[in-house]
Amino acid sequence: MNGPEITLEVAPELRLFVPHDRRRGATPLTTDGASTLGHVIESLGVPLTEAGELLANGAPVARSHIPVPGEHIEVRAVDRPQQVPGAPLRFLLDVHLGTLARRLRLLGVDAAYESEDIGDPALAALSARERRVLLSRDRGLLRRREIWAGAYVYSDRPQEQLRDILGRFAPALAPWTRCTACNGTLAVADKDAVSDLLEHGTQQAYDVFARCTECARVYWRGAHHGHLETIVADAVREFGGAAA
Repeated sequence: MNGPEITLEVAPELRLFVPHDRRRGATPLTTDGASTLGHVIESLGVPLTEAGELLANGAPVARSHIPVPGEHIEVRAVDRPQQVPGAPLRFLLDVHLGTLARRLRLLGVDAAYESEDIGDPALAALSARERRVLLSRDRGLLRRREIWAGAYVYSDRPQEQLRDILGRFAPALAPWTRCTACNGTLAVADKDAVSDLLEHGTQQAYDVFARCTECARVYWRGAHHGHLETIVADAVREFGGAAA
């Protein structure tokens, strides 16, 4: 590029996205004199879903701002909790985030998830059609213009992923109200009504059941319930909600 030279500094939280030589703070950058600030930021590797307030010489500017010679640009991280206006807060997770999807559903958070890879265009279109925040670790997917809203998932560990999303978006928690298999809502089920779906030992050992209103899957507090209770209790303690 042979255009204006600016200095650009990204927030510490965003430095994992940029080349190593730009992680120490403000560094010079030559632009083409025509590209918007949003394009410049993306070209450095920062998904725009992760860019919060943008400042030029200390004053807020839009992503459509075209940098001029000598400007000092600051790229801040998104505010937490992040507000997503215009739709109920709902999520869509890509094929690599199945455990996170199940844990969000366990907490009563609306989390759509495709267990098979339907492709980036289809995911982006679904995000737009259902107005869901697309969660992914794929930066290329998050750059698609048609997505409704998106967020990069910073960790590859499910426990840290859950804390990241709960802290970033502060969704209302309603544990034990969603089907972890299909995202449908759960309803109290009479034991006699579901007995033909249960093994004999389960019928004998448990009396309280719930059933998904969408896929008809039956739930009860079985052998793995203690592990799930720990996940719920930890989330409710840190982020609020009801643990019942």
